[in-house]
Amino acid sequence: MDDWWCEAFPLAPYGRKPPGPTQMLYLVAYDISDPRRLARVASLCQDYGVRVQYSLFECHLEPRQMDYFWDKLCGEIDETEDRVVAYPMDSRCARETRTAGTMVCPDKVVCYLV
Repeated sequence: MDDWWCEAFPLAPYGRKPPGPTQMLYLVAYDISDPRRLARVASLCQDYGVRVQYSLFECHLEPRQMDYFWDKLCGEIDETEDRVVAYPMDSRCARETRTAGTMVCPDKVVCYLV
């Protein structure tokens, strides 16, 4: 299959590419009790990663990006009611990730082929 097709329509959130040489894969998950905070946290996570489950994102980020993202996340939550966690995975672990089934993602992609 052509490279442009695989990049436009990857089989997994990042196609076949592991994190870059200075990047790390972070699995970011959250449990937010307030709907408004939930919407803000979800939107912020979509800016930095790919949703793979309803409250789980895969983010390929450099350390500075992750620090900035984490500070913004912590600013959105109520630490007495909510929880956010980021699990770092190095490139070796990311390459060994096993996936089965389809992604559960509420976002719909519309595409027109001409």
